[in-house]
Amino acid sequence: MEKSKFIDQLFEAVLTLESIDECYEFFSDACTPKEIQSIAQRFAVAKMLNEKYVYNDIVEATGASTATISRVSRSINSGYAKAFSRLDK
Repeated sequence: MEKSKFIDQLFEAVLTLESIDECYEFFSDACTPKEIQSIAQRFAVAKMLNEKYVYNDIVEATGASTATISRVSRSINSGYAKAFSRLDK
């Protein structure tokens, strides 16, 4: 992804949020419910791929299509890895 001042401002705003409730408020203003669900589903898929689940189990657990799982699999990079390691602490 190419950096821009608008994306920087968005990420800076996200970094100011202090609770899950604040995240719900912010993302409810910034995104449609479907967009939030899609991001959450992709995160769940990435987490399961990271934990070495097979596609069929991921489809069953998340409802994601195999095409979505494949796209997420191709895009997993250090960003997900950092988040997963920090969540595990």
